[in-house]
Amino acid sequence: MRKAEVHLHGQLAGHLTQDEHGYTFAYTPAYLLSPLAEPVSLTLPLRAEPYVERVLHPFFDGLIPEGWLLEVAEQNWKLNARDRMGLLLACCRDCIGAVSIHPLPTEDER
Repeated sequence: MRKAEVHLHGQLAGHLTQDEHGYTFAYTPAYLLSPLAEPVSLTLPLRAEPYVERVLHPFFDGLIPEGWLLEVAEQNWKLNARDRMGLLLACCRDCIGAVSIHPLPTEDER
């Protein structure tokens, strides 16, 4: 299982998880209670229930670089273009816009 923190404007907004069943994004309870809370995407409105998909949510997939920048990422980190979560974790810590993705250590890495 791979997991990441999703930050919006530098604030922890939720967690994105990949496991054998697919992908889950859930806002943190603290973020949902904040008066300044806003959705990370129009396709992921604020709610307590997690968003579960078999494939990476289109919003997060859209953060992954394309073209020559994707080729650079694939070569430097030896990532497969089909490993969308791996690319997201490697490339989107400091992406353009308000959202950033911060990998969390796996059970094996602790």
